[in-house]
This record gives sequence, C-alpha cells and structure tokens, in this order.
Amino acid sequence: MATGDTDVSVVNQAILLLGSTEISSFDDGSEIAGLSEKIYPHVRDATLSMYPWTFAVKKIQLQQLAAAPLNEWRYAFQIPADLITGGVRAVFNSSAVGANTIRNFEISADQLLTDETTIYVDYVFRPLEAEMPAYFVQLLVYQMAWHLAEPVTDQITKMEAWRTIAIGSLAENGRGGYFRQAMSIDGQGTVPRQIENFDIADVR
Repeated sequence: MATGDTDVSVVNQAILLLGSTEISSFDDGSEIAGLSEKIYPHVRDATLSMYPWTFAVKKIQLQQLAAAPLNEWRYAFQIPADLITGGVRAVFNSSAVGANTIRNFEISADQLLTDETTIYVDYVFRPLEAEMPAYFVQLLVYQMAWHLAEPVTDQITKMEAWRTIAIGSLAENGRGGYFRQAMSIDGQGTVPRQIENFDIADVR
C-alpha cells in the first residue's frame, strides 16, 4: 500500500530518529535542510537501485529514433528518461508473455542500439514517495538516518549504528539489516499489517 509520503516527510522521520528538529522544506534556510536536499536524491536513487523492487520496475516499448547509429548497429532507440540505474534490467523484441531476452544490443549514452526493429525493456524507475510502499519508505528513513547521523549528531558511532540498522554489518556486504526484511516483504508481493521496528534505544 502506498504511504502518501513526500521527500520532506521521509527526511523528517530520519531527523526525528536522530533527536533533531524537523524541517519545513528543503529550502527553509536551516543547515540540515540544505544538507538533506543534497543527500536525499542520491540516497533514494541508490536504494531503488539496490534491488529490483516490484513497485519500481516497469516494462515499456522503446521509441525508435529516426537517425541511424553511426556504427555497426542498424537502429537506435531512446532510453527512458526516468531510468535511474544506468542500464536496463532486461531487453526483449516482443511483448508476448514468456518472451526471451535478447543480447544483440548495446547501450550508448541515452540510446539502445540494436539490429532489432522492435524493443521492449524492463527497467527500474523513480516512483513518487507517495506511491512507495510502507516497507520501502521505512528503509529510506533508516538510510537517511545513517547518512545524516554524523553531520547531525557529530557522532561516528551513531552513524555506524544506523548503517547497521539500515543495511546490516560490514560483514553482510550491504544485504542485512532492515534492507533484508524489506526485500523479503517485497518478494512476497504483499505488505504486512504492521512494519516491524528495530530497537533503537541504544543509539539515541
């Protein structure tokens, strides 16, 4: 279920976890607002790129461009403007159910080059925060708490604690913490009635 959140509300939840005062907007003139405005887009896109979240993957047919490529390929197709991962997840020459992926293509800047005349792609896009499910918003909150912890609290230990809450210990290579739980929820295709919270009393 979508949460109705905004970029500012996500940041404010993280700020409150760090014991600081909420911002009214990214341009309210406070130091933390300016810092959040710079950090949040990168954290959001990086988190969306960490896993093929079901709510953030779409399939579309690419538009063939009029100008032919200046190399060995015959056709060029426009890469979607809202693609955020630097590449597509899968490429097809048909929209048929069960269509096989193709490998005879090349990505160059914002174009996909191929000899195929029809191209469909699966890719990760950037949904609005209001459209994100609760488990992902919670992960974003923990991610922002991690990235804001040191500048807000001036304590490296809090930064490390929130990193562990968000993505686990260093030994888990970014696949632990709440991120693992969010992946599990997303993989089930359903959102539980209540999101489990971590015990954060020891890092406040």
